[in-house]
Amino acid sequence: MTRWEYKTIKLTAKGFFAGGKVDERELDTLMNNFGDQGWELVAAFDTNQWPDGITRDVFVLFKRPKS
Repeated sequence: MTRWEYKTIKLTAKGFFAGGKVDERELDTLMNNFGDQGWELVAAFDTNQWPDGITRDVFVLFKRPKS
């Protein structure tokens, strides 16, 4: 039976207009670095500030087989 370990990364969206944005180059670098370490992307989602739906944080979840 495969056992897994998980890693959660929180990226803060920057900027005021359009709810903030995540730097795509920063995200690509982060994901490639974790991929090189054997981590696989499981999910990515944003959190919204109610009631106007402004994105504040983006969470990226990875998993890899536990050694």
